[in-house]
Amino acid sequence: MALLLSRLSETAAFLIDKKKILSFRAYLPLKWRLLQYTHGYTKGVFTMSQPDENPETVSYKNPQALLSDCEKCFGLCCVALPYAASADFAKDKDAGQPCPNLQQDFRCGIHTGLRRQGFKGCTVFDCFGAGQKVSQVTYAGEDWRRVPGSAKQMFEVFPVMRQLHELLWYLSEALTLQPARSVHGELRTALDETERLTFLAPEALLELDVVAHRGKVNELLLRTSELVRADAASRRKGGTQRRKIGRGADLMGAKLKGADLSGANLRGAYLIAADLRNADLRGADLIGADFRDADLGGADLRGSLFLTQAQLNAAKGDARTKIPAALVHPSHWSAAGHGTQ
Repeated sequence: MALLLSRLSETAAFLIDKKKILSFRAYLPLKWRLLQYTHGYTKGVFTMSQPDENPETVSYKNPQALLSDCEKCFGLCCVALPYAASADFAKDKDAGQPCPNLQQDFRCGIHTGLRRQGFKGCTVFDCFGAGQKVSQVTYAGEDWRRVPGSAKQMFEVFPVMRQLHELLWYLSEALTLQPARSVHGELRTALDETERLTFLAPEALLELDVVAHRGKVNELLLRTSELVRADAASRRKGGTQRRKIGRGADLMGAKLKGADLSGANLRGAYLIAADLRNADLRGADLIGADFRDADLGGADLRGSLFLTQAQLNAAKGDARTKIPAALVHPSHWSAAGHGTQ
């Protein structure tokens, strides 16, 4: 069932009703909305280049913009997305139906006990900041309870915005990778265009061909990955012959404790319940890799490519697990190791 949530962003563009309600926000100039977002609704969002900064190395990524801020969201993931009774959710819920645990103030009534009460999937999901963007920018802070006429449209906009914010996450990271500087110009153009799309009016967002846009961005991310991993391989001296792993590899339950997977292409790999304790994943391309219940105790993921908070949330780990600075150790990870070391 967790796959349903991860695939929603890929299919949302095809599951929309063309009859929309255009909010007042649609008439505001893009520039005004951008200033409103960066100076009004958040304390610090995209980090824009300053005159003394090198535009080739400045990243737009900022935790306030591309990480979930539930305090500024109208509980969109708790309403817009469906789920089914499974190991990840305790019961069924249709898209557009509020979760029974969602309170009037848009907070979760069982937030501290989600995993204990059968809602593990909620602790895994991450919207890349799309929730607060839709709530505070696209709909100017007018929630779906006070303006019920906008509810259906808002719930359809949310997964579209999530896709765009996910792309911003990847593009922003790619711009920090020096071995890929030859494509930084194209990456920045793609990032600027993706950011522009996030400020479109609701109707325009729902008419957007997100699949096509993702495809264009993905080509750039592939080239970025190849450049970075090739650079790492050229600097790797000697060592034993490593197992070659390709994108989309089926490694479910694989015994990879202590494995050297640095610089590996693990795009879309199935690592469900894999033993990755003490594994070296530095520089590995992890975009789309499924880490559900994988054991990352003591693993080193620093410098891994395109890792997301949702992937970490789906895995097991401990205090020894090394992760990129932009991410955080999930609260359910243990303070000690898992099993023998």
